[in-house]
Amino acid sequence: MLLPHRCINSKGKITERNKKILPVGHWIEPPKRERKANYAVDAYFREALRTSEPKAPKAPRPPKQPIIQDFQFFPPRLFELLDQEIYYFRKSIGYKVPKNPELGSDANRAQKEEQRKIDEAEPLTEDEIVEKEELLTQGFNWTKRDFNQFIKANEKYGRDDIDSICKEVEGKTPEEVREYSAVFWERCQELQDIDRIISQIDRGEAKIQRRVDIKHALDAKISRYRAPFHQLRIVYGNNKGKNYTEEEDRFLVCMLHKLGFDKENVYEELKSAVRCAPQFRFDWFIKSRTALELQRRCNTLITLIERENQELEEKEKAEKKKHPPASKRKIENNTTKTTKKRKR
Repeated sequence: MLLPHRCINSKGKITERNKKILPVGHWIEPPKRERKANYAVDAYFREALRTSEPKAPKAPRPPKQPIIQDFQFFPPRLFELLDQEIYYFRKSIGYKVPKNPELGSDANRAQKEEQRKIDEAEPLTEDEIVEKEELLTQGFNWTKRDFNQFIKANEKYGRDDIDSICKEVEGKTPEEVREYSAVFWERCQELQDIDRIISQIDRGEAKIQRRVDIKHALDAKISRYRAPFHQLRIVYGNNKGKNYTEEEDRFLVCMLHKLGFDKENVYEELKSAVRCAPQFRFDWFIKSRTALELQRRCNTLITLIERENQELEEKEKAEKKKHPPASKRKIENNTTKTTKKRKR
């Protein structure tokens, strides 16, 4: 389509020219804005906060009943008497057990079983009341704080280091902690979250055993040299790296062994020792390393040392098989001579 188009020429006169206009069919429409649909505020916050559905109301309990925790390890007979007292209280107020929807197909059976216990409940006799009061004095008067301190001490020192555990539990004498520890390991299966507690203690004991293995590996490595700060050699293989020199690695291993690997804040002391060492007074790389970086390097060196110790042990075992001790050879020779004489 041609339309007239006015323009000014070089002489300043207005002229008209035909301008070509593209047809409308080539029009590219821009994308429309997509509007989000309105959402329900309650459903949004229920999903965001993950609020669960309302649970069934808790069953009533008799007033002034003692609060007993499982970690206090009262006699099992006490729980039987308390349950009997609770069931009779619910019977006296005419309580009806509601159906628990969380149990699914077993909801009806559980409801009937719980209601049967309430209907058949009898009050405590005078002898049972006296027995209950006596049993209440036989448990451990430990709070949740005391119990958590005991568990963390077992994780930190191991279940066998009872002396260190006694020092960690505040407000309890060593005799009380020892008595509680004996009962705990005898009746620990009565606790509700015993699997989590045992796994927590096992992880702590695994860390303790790992520190012992590393200490033995460092002792074995250092004992092979008369002057380890000058003679110690590390078998790098393909893991030497480009940042640390052999002199720096030698100093880190020897000083870590000297300070004590299982010592608290040992890498902070190692950092101070590196900065005070005269041979590194111009080595700005090693002097500028943080305690965390030194710890990572020491972990790499410990792995190399453990691998080297394992290879040496395997070589020693192979040599012992090839060349048995002289005493063992004499015994074997004597046995062969006796067997030959018997044959003759």
